[in-house]
Amino acid sequence: MIQKFEMIKSLRGTLNLAGDKSISHRAVMFASLAEGESIIYNCSESEDVTSTINCFSKMGCKFERDGNTIKVLGKGFKNLQQPSDDLDAGNSGTTTRLISGILAAQNFQSTIIGDESLSKRPMRRITEPLKLMGAVLKPSDEGTLPMTIYPSSKIKPVEYTFQVASAQVKSAMILLAIHLDEESVFIEPVPTRNHTELMLGLKTIPSENGIKIFASKKNYPVSKVFTVPSDISSASFFIVAGLITQNSEIIIKHVSLNPTRTGIITVLRNMGGQIEIFNEHDEGGEKVGDLKVSSSDLTNIEIPKEIIPNIIDEIPILSVAGVFAKGKFTIRNSHELRVKESDRISSVCENFKRAGLNVVEFEDGFEVDGELTTSHVEFETYFDHRIAMAFGILASKMENGASVRDFEHVGISNPKFIIQMNGLSHNSNI
Repeated sequence: MIQKFEMIKSLRGTLNLAGDKSISHRAVMFASLAEGESIIYNCSESEDVTSTINCFSKMGCKFERDGNTIKVLGKGFKNLQQPSDDLDAGNSGTTTRLISGILAAQNFQSTIIGDESLSKRPMRRITEPLKLMGAVLKPSDEGTLPMTIYPSSKIKPVEYTFQVASAQVKSAMILLAIHLDEESVFIEPVPTRNHTELMLGLKTIPSENGIKIFASKKNYPVSKVFTVPSDISSASFFIVAGLITQNSEIIIKHVSLNPTRTGIITVLRNMGGQIEIFNEHDEGGEKVGDLKVSSSDLTNIEIPKEIIPNIIDEIPILSVAGVFAKGKFTIRNSHELRVKESDRISSVCENFKRAGLNVVEFEDGFEVDGELTTSHVEFETYFDHRIAMAFGILASKMENGASVRDFEHVGISNPKFIIQMNGLSHNSNI
């Protein structure tokens, strides 16, 4: 599908976005592992979270869905059923990597498959640390999907220091550890999103080597009510759109403000972005609040290495903000972008070149400046939802509009993106 965008001159209104994708994945998983009925309110309706639901449905869990509210009948401790065929994770790396830790603890064999994009993404980053705990996992010869997980009688607790700053790797190991009576200790030198720790109530303490995380069977999920705040990653596209569009003011309600996820707000504020947080409060262990975003004059800044894990998913849309800011936008220390749904460094650079900008690509990032072309441009999504939305925002700021190919991939995280953009351009509450 080719999506055409006309230049938008003003954005105004209030947004109520779907539930945070990272938290929704975990809510579905924890409700499925728990014994009895749980309820999830404001669960993400994204294709990725649907993949997680489908996997657990194949293992005997029951789901009753009414829009973004889901009743889940979980199976209880090590009581998942062997699936009759492969578990299809679709495009979802989160589904694949987190569920691997759960499957490694079960008493049956299972195989995870995915779509063409997911099947190219590296899995050894989780298989190797899980093997240290006694798990038996076999990816393809290339270290990718399909991946088969075998039952193991040698699962054991570990004390492990993470080698890669990845919430997915961390969560996979935690989800195996909660199947053991003895405690595992994980040391995280560089903080990453901590939804798993908060939602499971894990003990965490700071140490000289990083954050120590403790996990065992005492942290195994119990049935409960989950209320999922709105997705800060989905909000980031509208935050940037509001900042770079004149005469704009957007309110985004009930957004996740977890400190491990708000790096995008920190960076944009440091660039001069007018982003006000109000109605801030705690909900289910997570910080949430409302955002007010107003048109701003932005200036590019040096982005510190330490914040990169916190903003890794938002770098494509952050770079679009950088195009409209004073000075040259530069991002480094971002090797992880090479192994996302697409090679996001290459994807962003190629699209910026199409827009007539000056681009220098590095192995770990890129820099961009220059003036946008006045010609009509057709951007590529590279089958990547965040590239699609980032360049949808850029297209809406180009003098003669622009088009984005294969735009349907926004459904991976936000299938209502176009409806929401149209609503804001017509001053609506959606």
